[in-house]
Amino acid sequence: MIKARYLGHSCVEFDFNGTVVLVDPFITYNELAKHIDIESVRADYIFLTHGHEDHVADMAGIQQRTGATVAAIVETAAWVRNQGVESEKVIEFNLGGSIKLPFGEVKMVYALHTNSTPDGKYGGNPVGFVFQAQGKAIYFAGDTALTVEMQLLRPLEIKTAFLPIGGHYTMDVNDAVKSADLIGCEQIVGIHYNTFPPIRIDKEEAIQKFSEAGLHLHLPDIGKTFEL
Repeated sequence: MIKARYLGHSCVEFDFNGTVVLVDPFITYNELAKHIDIESVRADYIFLTHGHEDHVADMAGIQQRTGATVAAIVETAAWVRNQGVESEKVIEFNLGGSIKLPFGEVKMVYALHTNSTPDGKYGGNPVGFVFQAQGKAIYFAGDTALTVEMQLLRPLEIKTAFLPIGGHYTMDVNDAVKSADLIGCEQIVGIHYNTFPPIRIDKEEAIQKFSEAGLHLHLPDIGKTFEL
């Protein structure tokens, strides 16, 4: 069984039959996630799509408490090590690469965005991830604009796609609908919206636009756990 808990912004806690994978931890500084007990957040692995503060702010604290292994593109992984994470607890890989872990396989895929680390250094390319576990493929797009490369994911038969929908810094609802079509995925979970004024959306309007395209947009409450 695969479960996901939405922790606000672009932070998602996946439970792959007991193995917990946390993506882009940004909780403490998110006003909308103040009710989340950061001490309750578990992680065996932490995946980072890029190094912007609103995706990595809680990485070090959670990693130190849980002993999680952190996975990221090479340059962002170097920043992770500089935060005091031991090298044996860091997995660096690159676009097109895949890693095999106890719960399944993870492929690093293209994202169209920028990437710098909180100390202002170049963080490498921004990325997305495709998690393949228990016969299911789950796409976590990270921060990205609409890009034609998304159509290359169609053969993977993505069951659920986590897509940014807030606009301004990433693609908006309209482009996310187009993205879902390129990917060939009907089940979409929205991320990267409502946290800050520039990325606020009309949730009902967003759901309607996806529905009109024959797609299902899920906007779970922060802290809600759901099955994939």
